[in-house]
Amino acid sequence: MATPSQALVNGQATQDEVERIPVPDEYLAAHVRVEDIAMFGDSTDKDVRRSLRVGPVPMPELAPDEALVAVMASSVNYNTVLTATFAPVPTFRFLQQFGRQGGWAARHDQPYHVVGSDAAGVVLRIGSGVRHWKPGDHVVVSPAYVDDQEPGTHADGMLGAEQRAWGFETNFGGLAEYAIVRASQLVPKPALLTWEEAAVNTLCAGTAYRMLVGEHGARLKQGDAVLIWGAAGGLGAYAVQFAKNGGALPIGVVTSQHSADVLHRLGCGLVIDRTEIGLTDDAADDPDRVLEIGKRLGSIIRARIGRDPDIVFEHTGRATFGISVFVVRRGGTVVTCGSSSGHQHSYDNRYLWMRLKRIIGSHIASLQETWDCNRLIGLGHIVPTLSAVYPLSRLPEATRLVQMNQHTGKVAVLCQAPSPGLGVTDTELRHTVGEERLSPFRTPRPLVTQTEATAGT
Repeated sequence: MATPSQALVNGQATQDEVERIPVPDEYLAAHVRVEDIAMFGDSTDKDVRRSLRVGPVPMPELAPDEALVAVMASSVNYNTVLTATFAPVPTFRFLQQFGRQGGWAARHDQPYHVVGSDAAGVVLRIGSGVRHWKPGDHVVVSPAYVDDQEPGTHADGMLGAEQRAWGFETNFGGLAEYAIVRASQLVPKPALLTWEEAAVNTLCAGTAYRMLVGEHGARLKQGDAVLIWGAAGGLGAYAVQFAKNGGALPIGVVTSQHSADVLHRLGCGLVIDRTEIGLTDDAADDPDRVLEIGKRLGSIIRARIGRDPDIVFEHTGRATFGISVFVVRRGGTVVTCGSSSGHQHSYDNRYLWMRLKRIIGSHIASLQETWDCNRLIGLGHIVPTLSAVYPLSRLPEATRLVQMNQHTGKVAVLCQAPSPGLGVTDTELRHTVGEERLSPFRTPRPLVTQTEATAGT
């Protein structure tokens, strides 16, 4: 386990001090191994605690356009669950495909896959081609791993055919003591946030920003009504904030009273419990039930705000997609970035074409969108959705929490940071924004330090 200096974790280390820190030959990382691909067989419960390992892996060589980041904290995203269950396909296929390009890409094709698509930390080393960053810089990492030599990338970073999700479709991800990233993934860490608060934002907040605010998404405007599925989750809670911040009316669908309470603290104008509309996991299998639930949901929304939603924020997929297409207003937009309940969607196309609705596919965020989103976070206009903090040693347990949907907001993981609360470099701004505002998902679940976790094993 790495033992970073106090100056490094407190954000006070100078460039010279950082450059003198030795780079180890191996480091501690959360990973899956290729020999475990078939371990679940036909099991209905693919428990990620069985497949995720936390142990040493070799330190890869740094490419000219890359940076080595000492990771202070990271977070669990649903793509880590997918990697750990080897479904719908083992992510080793992505690593093999990438590795076949040769050159620096060949490093990614390993018998282990280091996971994680979020990170906050300190730049430790830079490649010879990196110009705008230096050792000692405090950064968060965008998961958009793009090829800057592709023409599509220059139209929109997410349009390049070689765009990948870092830590999911590439190796050397963020749930580790160190991470290898392209310089084009680096974004300044918001100075008012702790390491763990900063680590939970980039993937989910950037994704929600592109879906609702960016020019490639739904183009939210003042006065819009936005229906948000899973509104207390990692993605949904940022969508609620962007809607509220942009003068729109967020309408959140949740699964518990606790989630509803959290959304009220975020300023969500209308919160609907999924049991109120009769939504079950198998509803999508019956077209009549889809319409029945859609009509019930539409009636509730119209009774409360007087009209149908202008935008539906989709990421649950199969269980809700048909309802989304039905319930959005004539000429409205369904914007989708995922399918956590299943990738095969079914909907009645008459409600799409005859009512002139639109479906927009969205994926992660371009670097410009990520910087724009990060600026809002750095000003305190959008706040972290952090609900729990685990040490790296307990990453399998933290991922199981997300797998079973037993969490709200985002689950952070301490990597080199020894305890929560470190890394704030603008205490005055933090005081101005306020601790309570920065912690809307405050939970009785204890924050566990690395030392406490070790003592308990």
